[in-house]
Amino acid sequence: MTSLKMGIIGVGGIAQGRHLPAFKQLENVEVTAVQDVNRTRAEEAAEKFDVPHVFDDYKDLFEKVDAVTICTPNKFHAEISIAALDAGVHVLCEKPMAMTVEECEAMMEAGERNNRVLSIAYHFRHTAEGRLAKQAMQEVGDPLVTRVQAMRRRKVPGWGVFTNKELQGGGSLIDFGCHLLDLALWLLDGPKPVEVIGKTYDRLSKTPGQVNDWGEFDHETFNVDDHVTSYIMFEDGSSMQFECSWAANIKEDHTTLTVSGVDGGLSVYPFEVYQAKYGALFDQTAKVDGGEDEGLVQAKNFVDSCLGQGELVVKPEEALKVSRLIAAIYESSETGTSVRL
Repeated sequence: MTSLKMGIIGVGGIAQGRHLPAFKQLENVEVTAVQDVNRTRAEEAAEKFDVPHVFDDYKDLFEKVDAVTICTPNKFHAEISIAALDAGVHVLCEKPMAMTVEECEAMMEAGERNNRVLSIAYHFRHTAEGRLAKQAMQEVGDPLVTRVQAMRRRKVPGWGVFTNKELQGGGSLIDFGCHLLDLALWLLDGPKPVEVIGKTYDRLSKTPGQVNDWGEFDHETFNVDDHVTSYIMFEDGSSMQFECSWAANIKEDHTTLTVSGVDGGLSVYPFEVYQAKYGALFDQTAKVDGGEDEGLVQAKNFVDSCLGQGELVVKPEEALKVSRLIAAIYESSETGTSVRL
């Protein structure tokens, strides 16, 4: 196989804003089909991106494709991924991997038994800063403390189903924080977590009279987390301080990921390396111009992996680790105790 026939399941914002434009740029990909529960939206997307086939049932799409990209609410990730893999179709699934650890494991088993590629769209790994940081981790030596913040000021998504717990499984953590959690674990080479303590909040978004930059939502029906804090301890003795929010009362949005190690320290945003050598303190910076769009880099990597021409960057077993930590943070908040893993 020298080219890949791609289908898109769910043609909402992330499909039309990232995946469809990326795959349409690749010469070795033909986007042949789309499916959405909203037939009108599917037909509009097909016309906009020149896709020949539109389906009402995602299972009917499989015969027209070699691979699918799944952009549905989280509740349906596992069901559709497993059906696709069992039909002999490769899968790129939007993050998070699934609603539960058990669903993630079932997806992995389906990929293995059918010998098909399964990847999760944790695109922060494909950013210029993320790729540079991965190479620079050798300057850090053994990691000691990692600090992660994925913070937004009053930006609860007021569209789609982001605030629907039944369909999404959670809020700011499972939607936004998961990206930085995945990136941090990747930079650290996936250390084994042994204990997690976490706390979730929703009080701000349940308060009447909201000022929200990203549209309106119903504070009375809001039932997901809008702010999460946690502390994660790893088997190698290192630790991570993790925080994310959709709606914090802070001065401005900011994304922070730093690693302090034995030989040096690293910041991803902005990219900097800190060391002590030659009897002095050294700060190193790099000009990161962005390069290729991360959505395009992600699409290329997935396609190359499906065609046997490259190694997958986001492996399913790594995405499973992220989901385990997400589940542990939620469990810790619900029980009021730390969770041993």
